[in-house]
Amino acid sequence: MARIAPLSGFPEWLPAERAVEVHVVDTLRRVFELHGFAGIETRSVEPLSQMLRKGEIDKEVYVVRRLHADEPGDAGAPDDDTLGLHFDLTVPLARYVLQNGGHLTFPFKRYQIQRSWRGERPQDGRFREFVQADVDVVGRDTLPRHHEVDVPLVMVEALRALDVGEVRMRVNDRRVAEGLVRGLGLDDVGAVLAAVDKLAKIGPDAVGALLRERAGASGAQADAVLDMASLTGRDAAGAVGALAARHGATSDDLAGAVADLQRLLDAAEDVAPGAVVADLSVVRGLDYYTGSVYETELVGQEDLGSVCSGGRYDDLASDGATRHPGVGLSIGVSRLVSRLLRDDVVRATRPVPTAVVVAVTDEATRSRSDAVARALRARGVSADTAPTAAKFGRQIRHADRLGVPFVWFPGEDGAPDQVKDIRSGDQVEADAATWAPPPDDARQRVVRTDRAG
Repeated sequence: MARIAPLSGFPEWLPAERAVEVHVVDTLRRVFELHGFAGIETRSVEPLSQMLRKGEIDKEVYVVRRLHADEPGDAGAPDDDTLGLHFDLTVPLARYVLQNGGHLTFPFKRYQIQRSWRGERPQDGRFREFVQADVDVVGRDTLPRHHEVDVPLVMVEALRALDVGEVRMRVNDRRVAEGLVRGLGLDDVGAVLAAVDKLAKIGPDAVGALLRERAGASGAQADAVLDMASLTGRDAAGAVGALAARHGATSDDLAGAVADLQRLLDAAEDVAPGAVVADLSVVRGLDYYTGSVYETELVGQEDLGSVCSGGRYDDLASDGATRHPGVGLSIGVSRLVSRLLRDDVVRATRPVPTAVVVAVTDEATRSRSDAVARALRARGVSADTAPTAAKFGRQIRHADRLGVPFVWFPGEDGAPDQVKDIRSGDQVEADAATWAPPPDDARQRVVRTDRAG
């Protein structure tokens, strides 16, 4: 049989790598639930017409249809009934809230850890099939601003709990950026912010050219926008105030938005010192963001880009009578895991969860070994029985290849059972009703490596 080539953009982890992904997911889930977020899972498909309302994503959506159509036209151009695999978890959330609003209590705090699909070009940290982890707070008609502080702090706590290095969340407020842009006399705010959103990818010179070509900015206006985008730090009020005065871009609306941004920074500094900073280049290109916006990076691994992003959206969902504003953030789990594995930041202590392999003296007494394994499992000790009644040396090597630390030898002719630590060679008498491995060996763990720094 010919060798099977991997399918680009669809990651499949080896067992030890999968253990890292499970650890990340379990840690995120634990932190989210500590903060009162309820877990949901939505269907994998949504009507294509609803997904495309997000804009600029149509070339990345995977369309779903049956291989054999019932009608001649079924396999043709997409129509209102065409389904697509969801490319993020925000569109499904909006639909879920509208569909189930009568059964939900608002504000609705949800987390969702699920796969999404995008038909983009695979590259380092970017996949066609990937796992995302989202947290959102959704209101009914109104949503207090304090949630714009609460949600990012939950994400900072979750990322810190992963112990993968220093986390820096860069925040802005779309209303601040929009107020400054309008104060500069530029009317096409969307075009300006779309250009600024490309700053990290194409650099200031190319962004300046876009501002002049697509937003009608003069040279001085383009320079002022780039000046705005360069502001960073924890004193948003002072920095934005000085910038607005320098360019004559002041207004009451701008002052209120800056005050909200500063309150977010101050609250974050009290809870997670050093983790949250203002960065006015963060505008999030999608125009449905209406308040705070967030981008998160791992310090020292900035080349990975944002591992967590989001913001506030006042029009997440609406049925015409009721409007549902929300604020949320999304972690690219697959993106994060791929970098942790590539850079050997964390690793599983062993490829399998098994703590002890029970040796088999001969096939006639396999049931005795199976009974020992069952007794250990009943007490929460992960145990497996050796696959063959080979010589004990071969059974020990089998356990060693799996990374299993202990091998159990059933006693013969009334002799007590023995358990061996195959790393040190120590061997002691043991009783399946009482023996337990040391805490560090009791379960498969994910730990930081020396290379993690």
